[in-house]
Amino acid sequence: MSGRLRSWAGRLRRDATALYLAARDPRTPRAARFIAIAVAIYALSPIDLIPDFIPVLGQLDDLLIVPLGIWLALKLIPDEVMDEHRRAAEEVVDAPGGIAATLTIVLLWLVGVILTGWIAIRLWRILARI
Repeated sequence: MSGRLRSWAGRLRRDATALYLAARDPRTPRAARFIAIAVAIYALSPIDLIPDFIPVLGQLDDLLIVPLGIWLALKLIPDEVMDEHRRAAEEVVDAPGGIAATLTIVLLWLVGVILTGWIAIRLWRILARI
């Protein structure tokens, strides 16, 4: 079971990356481009609409939104275009740059959270004096 789940997750990540690549291809219809970009950004982003620490709902949004979005985009993109971009996505997903990009995104979010907290504390102190 664990092996099948990992395989499915790997295909899902590859297809999300392939959709991102296909969205930049002029042979892809505009509706598919929009859906593909939205799904790829959501799937590859470390930030979710519903955080994963919320029981059931946190995982449910990933298990529903991403596969449904990928399925819809795949139906709209011609097969030959997707086959080409799947091959390219396999190289991108396996490249070590993917880890660096993920760490960069996480670092940027962390800096944003820290800055927001710092501003909130300063504002709280100013308002407490009033």
